[in-house]
Amino acid sequence: MGNWTHLIRFIAKEDQQVHLGQVVDTSRDVGKDSVDGVEIKAYLVRGSIFDGKIIPGVVYTVERAIDMRTNENRIQLLSPISPAECNYIRCLGLNYKDHAQEGGFALPPVPVLFTKPRTALADPYPAAVTIPKVAQDGTSDYEAELCAVIGRSGRDIPEEEALDYHPRVHGIQRCVGAQVAAADGAVVLCQRVRWELSSRYVKSNGQSVKCPVLVAPSVIPDPQKLAIKAIYNGEVVQDGHTSDMIFSLRKQIAYLSQGTTLEAGSIILTGTPAGIGFFRKPPVVLEDGGDIRVEIEGIGTLVNRIRYDED
Repeated sequence: MGNWTHLIRFIAKEDQQVHLGQVVDTSRDVGKDSVDGVEIKAYLVRGSIFDGKIIPGVVYTVERAIDMRTNENRIQLLSPISPAECNYIRCLGLNYKDHAQEGGFALPPVPVLFTKPRTALADPYPAAVTIPKVAQDGTSDYEAELCAVIGRSGRDIPEEEALDYHPRVHGIQRCVGAQVAAADGAVVLCQRVRWELSSRYVKSNGQSVKCPVLVAPSVIPDPQKLAIKAIYNGEVVQDGHTSDMIFSLRKQIAYLSQGTTLEAGSIILTGTPAGIGFFRKPPVVLEDGGDIRVEIEGIGTLVNRIRYDED
């Protein structure tokens, strides 16, 4: 038995049960394969996302299902980290130099934070983001992000030791990826979709966080060396790099653990690069039927169709 490097949670075709698994063919883009209907196989992983071990020779196939809205054959991937395992979701609101520049903002002296409830975690299947009627007014937007999942609880974590809190995973799309930090941590691909209400602040409850796969730090040892893109209807609308972060993941973990315990299962959304729809000329709005993707180097792709709520 060994440690996993590319972790998924899924419904198995063989027994219709929920399992954790190590992707068999790690050269594949699991996010793309799941929406393209390509078969995904995984070695069984026993334990949790923090301490799971691969069971050699035990292989399951991810179950398929029909998306009733599109009649498409999709793969039933679940969120790698379940709401029960997620302690807290912390988000950085302004953490890329180019994004600050496009908005005309001064660089913040400390991280700008807001939070989301753990109920915002959503499964990659079905591959759709529903925009409620209240947000069908030209305010829905996209943000590609790298996200980190804390793998071991810690308090007052020194910056030089911060990445010791994520030895298991990396990736995110706002939401397409995420990274887990701690002695047993991980990063995943995550995607978020946001909309505005009566103020300029985001309605956090209305945003879903989707992640198809967790990637271990052994695969991506430096989270500040990753290309990150958002692609809308086939056009690259965000083309950034994690080296452009104002506060590195090390700094974020150290800052968030000052004077308090940063618990295992906490998720950190690390901010988005330049190119969000609001600042583009002309502005780009997520429309019904649109295709939004987030790609992160070494992790993969999160794919979603935009659906306008009719109720």
